[in-house]
Amino acid sequence: MIAIITGIATGLLAIIIINLFRQINKQLMYGLILTGIGYLYVGFNWTNTSSLIICAIQSVVFLFIAYYGVQKSLLILAAGYFLHGIWDLLFDLFPYSGLMPPHYDFFCLSVDFTMGIYLLMLSFKKGKKDSLL
Repeated sequence: MIAIITGIATGLLAIIIINLFRQINKQLMYGLILTGIGYLYVGFNWTNTSSLIICAIQSVVFLFIAYYGVQKSLLILAAGYFLHGIWDLLFDLFPYSGLMPPHYDFFCLSVDFTMGIYLLMLSFKKGKKDSLL
């Protein structure tokens, strides 16, 4: 439970910090974070070759999701965060999931879903605003 609360707080803190900077490209920032969280798995799993290969492939997949999300739509970025949260849970099924820190799955899942929900809300708010113009 502490991992989930800490993850939600971390996601909210990231959102607040990004929103404090008015002049930055927020969509790019969320894409960079999505890319970074994908590569964290590589850093934790480099000691096992098969796990490293799986994590490297996963990180490249999230790199491309982030790229297309930055280029095209907040919805793609939101989907990327939700997919990464699912990845966090599915990774526990792999034999070398013990290389991850304890409770990392629930921590990262809650960060991902917090940011994904925010991006969904932002996308729908932006869509309503655009349709009113």
